[in-house]
Amino acid sequence: MGVLNASIIDGIGHLELNRPEVRNAINRELIDALHETLDGWAEQDELKAVVLSGAGGKAFAGGADISELKERTHREAFFGFNQRLFQKLEDFPRPTIAAIDGYALGGGLELALSCDLRVASRSAKVGMPEVSLGIFPGAGGTWRLPRVVGLGRAKELVFTGRLVEADEAYALGLFERLVEADAKAEALSLARQIAQNSPLAVQVAKVTLNTFAKAQHAEPVERLAQAILFDSADKRARMTAFLEKKKK
Repeated sequence: MGVLNASIIDGIGHLELNRPEVRNAINRELIDALHETLDGWAEQDELKAVVLSGAGGKAFAGGADISELKERTHREAFFGFNQRLFQKLEDFPRPTIAAIDGYALGGGLELALSCDLRVASRSAKVGMPEVSLGIFPGAGGTWRLPRVVGLGRAKELVFTGRLVEADEAYALGLFERLVEADAKAEALSLARQIAQNSPLAVQVAKVTLNTFAKAQHAEPVERLAQAILFDSADKRARMTAFLEKKKK
């Protein structure tokens, strides 16, 4: 078993982040595996929709892997490892659905926001705590989050870095559907409903909707800002403290 479980069953793509021992934290190996899979699936005519979930039931994705993130500098930030993957997912030629059970924090929430739709269970807890680590949501959070919840609410969530429970997140519009348990089952049901429609019509609708949503594209500014923060002493100190606290 690798860091990503990927399969296509009856026209539905299943992508499961498989690092449950670290709350499915996003590292380079997982990013590379997602790139490879999405590239291979893009031309699969049998594929009608994709459901993205996290293994273990306790987290969709707890965020970026802090042990890797701590060592990244402005050079790596400019490469935009996470940004390029999340943009590929947003532009993927089939609808994508994030199934959120448990935590979706930082880069994990940004990953979910890059999907077309989000389905969550009441175990879901989301947030963007990057400012507590000396960085900010630099993988699409500063423009995808306002697009979903509005600018004022996005600023409040980013500035405080607070954790949001499922009911509030649903009320804010972060989820399209909220169920008592097993978000993946509901996401698969939604994917099957989408799959019944004309694949070309759905694809054209996705491209058109995304185009209108991107009146202004902030990715270059976001990369610059993150690059500045990645070399800061405060970032290193805060991430070191986080990792030491985690060990205890």
